[in-house]
Amino acid sequence: MKLSAWAKKHGYSYTGAWLKFKRGGLPGAYQLEDGTILVEEEHNKLNKVDCYAIYCRVSSSEQTKTNLEYQAKRLQELCRRKSWPLAYVIKETGSGLNDKRPKLLSLLKRDDVTHIVVEHKDRLARFGVEYIKLLCELRGVKLIVVNKVEDGEEDLIQDFVSVITSFCARIYGKRRSKRKTELILKELDEE
Repeated sequence: MKLSAWAKKHGYSYTGAWLKFKRGGLPGAYQLEDGTILVEEEHNKLNKVDCYAIYCRVSSSEQTKTNLEYQAKRLQELCRRKSWPLAYVIKETGSGLNDKRPKLLSLLKRDDVTHIVVEHKDRLARFGVEYIKLLCELRGVKLIVVNKVEDGEEDLIQDFVSVITSFCARIYGKRRSKRKTELILKELDEE
């Protein structure tokens, strides 16, 4: 079968499948003189056994017990109903604007995970979800967003809220850093 058909069948973008081919991740695949890439039928299975991971996140510790647990239970039930082999349930508390969330980074580095399931794309990150999705594709991991935004207006409102939240965090962060700098200067003056 052509690489484009293989990609569609296995949930990859064409670019992700092409990169997998270039890295030797598709045994039995070969390229014709005209550039067409073919994947032999008997070799068109993924090298890895399907391994699903759920990623749940809330912004503040006040939400942890309720929202985080319910989010995890909903996604576990979805995986059970779809017969997806669930291996990991990752729960994290932290801002979606923070790009240093250790549990998410650890999940993205795992070699055994083939699918990452999130409830909403903003649970993964407020900005840059497309970059994470591309990274996952390049590593042969499929990102599954369960609740996609139905209309563009809701998505636009969410982006607006995210931008305001981001700027507020930066303003408050600058105020804190200004206070810290003033304290350091004061301590230096006292010495």
